[in-house]
Amino acid sequence: MPGGGISLDNMHWVSCRPGFLVPVRVLSRLFRRLFLTALADAHAAGRLAFFGNLDGLRDRTAFDTHLAPLRKKNWFVYAKPPFAGPEAVLAYLARYTHRIAIANSRLIALDERGVTFRSKDYRRNGQARYRTMTLAPDEFIRRFLIHVLPKGFHRIRHYGLLASATCKTNIARARELIAMPVPVTNPPVERDDADPAASVAADHRPPCPCCGGRMIIVETFERCGAPRAPPSPDTGVRTATL
Repeated sequence: MPGGGISLDNMHWVSCRPGFLVPVRVLSRLFRRLFLTALADAHAAGRLAFFGNLDGLRDRTAFDTHLAPLRKKNWFVYAKPPFAGPEAVLAYLARYTHRIAIANSRLIALDERGVTFRSKDYRRNGQARYRTMTLAPDEFIRRFLIHVLPKGFHRIRHYGLLASATCKTNIARARELIAMPVPVTNPPVERDDADPAASVAADHRPPCPCCGGRMIIVETFERCGAPRAPPSPDTGVRTATL
């Protein structure tokens, strides 16, 4: 979620208010509309049952009259800052967007009985919650495939500024408006295939601790300093004094 957006005339960047995360009023009205619409659809489909003093609400006109005042009331969405900060929220969401149905570390054995893996029983407390389960291969595959998205579905959808159709154009324009420096990549180093160790030593860029690829230095800052947000126009790749 970007902290602002491009103006309608595409000429300047409109920053959000300090401390802004989500539009609570918009969410409350959106939830109100969706909830009451779903309630009316359930009544029309005959999925609601009324008893006692509410028996008269079986009639559609009476039911709509009963819901009319609720469409004018202010509904409230409970939203507050996370206790552990935004990093904890991103870590929580990442477990659902960048992980598969079951991690390899939970798999214990595969034999003639089936697949054995670790599981949690949330009806129990303490160490009794952690148990092992054995499923037949076909049942294990069936449960695994439940977590696979059908064709045409996307795990993450982007809207507005980050919509896929205009994402690259919008991001490039946003970087231009906030005066974000263009990352400068180091020129490729000529490598001698006969001496791979020398070619690796010639590339001074630090390797990524995860994938091993060479990092691109976007900005450096002095000891005990802090990066600027957003960076100034003249901020570029320079050597830090440590």
